[in-house]
Amino acid sequence: MPAHEGLPGSRTYDAIIVGGGHNGLVAAAYLARSGRSVLVLERLDRTGGAAVSTRPFAGVDARLSRYSYLVSLLPRKIVRDLGLDFRVRTRNVSSYTPVERDGRATGLLVGGGERRTREAFARLTGSESEYAAWRRFYAMTGEVAKRVFPTLTDPLPSREELRSRVADEEAWRTLFEEPIGVAIEERFADDLVRGVVLTDALIGTFADAHDASLKQNRCFLYHVIGGGTGAWDVPVGGMGALTDALAAAARGAGAVIATGHEAVRIDTDGRTAEITYRTADGEGVAAARHVLVNASPQDLAALTGDTPPAPAEGAQLKVNMLLKRLPRLRDGAVDPREAFAGTFHIAEGYEQLAAAHAQAAAGELPAAPPSEIYCHSLTDPTILAPDLVEKGYHTLTLFGLHTPARLFARDNDAVREELLKSTLAQLDAQLAEPLADCLATDADGRPCIEAKTPLDLEHDLRLPGGNIFHRELAWPYAQEGTGRWGVETPHANVLLCGAGAVRGGGVSGVPGHNAAMAVLAEGT
Repeated sequence: MPAHEGLPGSRTYDAIIVGGGHNGLVAAAYLARSGRSVLVLERLDRTGGAAVSTRPFAGVDARLSRYSYLVSLLPRKIVRDLGLDFRVRTRNVSSYTPVERDGRATGLLVGGGERRTREAFARLTGSESEYAAWRRFYAMTGEVAKRVFPTLTDPLPSREELRSRVADEEAWRTLFEEPIGVAIEERFADDLVRGVVLTDALIGTFADAHDASLKQNRCFLYHVIGGGTGAWDVPVGGMGALTDALAAAARGAGAVIATGHEAVRIDTDGRTAEITYRTADGEGVAAARHVLVNASPQDLAALTGDTPPAPAEGAQLKVNMLLKRLPRLRDGAVDPREAFAGTFHIAEGYEQLAAAHAQAAAGELPAAPPSEIYCHSLTDPTILAPDLVEKGYHTLTLFGLHTPARLFARDNDAVREELLKSTLAQLDAQLAEPLADCLATDADGRPCIEAKTPLDLEHDLRLPGGNIFHRELAWPYAQEGTGRWGVETPHANVLLCGAGAVRGGGVSGVPGHNAAMAVLAEGT
């Protein structure tokens, strides 16, 4: 894509979309397919936002999902409606969590069939009870997923309508009304099992299991309802394959995508709007009946001159790596190809997670930083050049928890290095060889590893505070001020179609779909 993709002669459109991330592209494709004239203004020289694939290591043909990396919340409906050339692959292993018990290295492998999983629970815990509790708990969340996920692309239900749809008072209380820590502690006895369950409540969310705000519950809910199953799948070709397909669908339907065009102001009277944009050559203005903003609520407020919402804060470390080979594990009973195919949990026992949260809340880096890893190339080797596949190279993606942006304020570079070192030390403690011995090197001889803090994400992607959800996740039902679709703003013809919309967060396309439906529902 050229660094500066210009506009055609027209400067008036039915809809202008500010931001060419995946949600904006979804909205553009839907509206253009419905016969609307659509302009997408993207400040960068490429589309995709956080859902992109790049080659981050000099001279190495490995195309990594640099920021977002797994798919669960993208409805198949969107893929079908837009005719996207995009596929995902399931992971045969859900997770592996190493631990030392009675002086020996062991762990919990979830996946590979019911019998293997049941036996893994029994080996770890010494009984059948934890696996039985696991089955009951996830049967419950599975039923909730079947009922809640299809509502994400409908107008917002009321709280009581969603509660009636769930039709299970125990499930409703567990997920929607009391801290998720209550259910985890009531249902599970083993600290490691408790921790594995809790992790889904903490992805990009800085919270304790018993946080009274229930923000951990909202995070947990979105992590277990995806696709109506809760499965997290690998995007074939990397995350950029999705946004490339979306951009192609939007252009194919007639949308104009202008990269290198940064929107700097929105002036609206509620019926028509003018968007002032900036390019390398100066400023310009385009007009539209509707404006859809695929950016954070903070950016929306800056564009419209409204009071911004409370600051957001991210709380994760993202690390991308390329290895010459997968490392051997201390737990010799598990093949690394299975352990790293799913989610490899590190320092994520229940008490470890609580300790890490308490330390970070006190302004300190966690002594044992919790994180989780997976290997994209085990499920989808197409992201690597054939010669790298033949040599046995693999990618590793690490996502660290409980590292809020505030911890990096004093010196982002220094704290990043300190945190990366201690995080990898936690991983090395579970390996039979140092990870450093397995890292590939780039064309300049440097190890193929990069780390991104919340402040890096704020700088690179304008994520407020580095928050991957743009703000705290919201319940998927209507509340005061949410509007019919959860994308409405104080301005009648300006909609929020980014992750900060109600039912936003994750790579879903849901806010983009819903904003497009809100426009089309007007019939003008």
